[in-house]
Amino acid sequence: MEQAQHYSESELILLLTQQSETAFSYLYDHYSGALYASILSIVNNQEAAADTLQEVFIKIFRQIHSYDSSKGRLYTWMLNIARNAAIDTTRSKGFQKTQKNQALSENVYDLAGSAEIKTDFIGLRKLVHGLKPEWRVLVELSYFEGYTQDEIAKMLDIPLGTVKTRLRAALKELHKLIKE
Repeated sequence: MEQAQHYSESELILLLTQQSETAFSYLYDHYSGALYASILSIVNNQEAAADTLQEVFIKIFRQIHSYDSSKGRLYTWMLNIARNAAIDTTRSKGFQKTQKNQALSENVYDLAGSAEIKTDFIGLRKLVHGLKPEWRVLVELSYFEGYTQDEIAKMLDIPLGTVKTRLRAALKELHKLIKE
């Protein structure tokens, strides 16, 4: 019977930089669940989240040499890669097309037999999807995903002032669209 292997973070990083398949398997076994949950919370589609997770681990494997332990823990670095990949997935044209195709059937079944009106199904998300991409992603992250402006600035690697300005402009535009 094979004994379970345990690595410290520094040992794991060293083995990963040496392209150790055992260390990479260990990394996947211990971190894939958490990264998948993070990706799924942004992408909101299991198949797309699984595909994105696979891309994330390939990127981690290829870019492990760029990890700098002085800037944070390995998990934080991987989580940032996963979040950025998930955001890129939601921005991709192919993903947006599949979401548009699924939106009608999902809404029909969700609302079937229900007298309750849910705000997500009365067009709010549709209005948000009509915004410029740089505004839309900020509104999605802040209002639908619950991230703070500071977290969004760090996640997208843009200045906090830019996040605030874009969100303000996006809300003004949404206000106009709602009035129409």
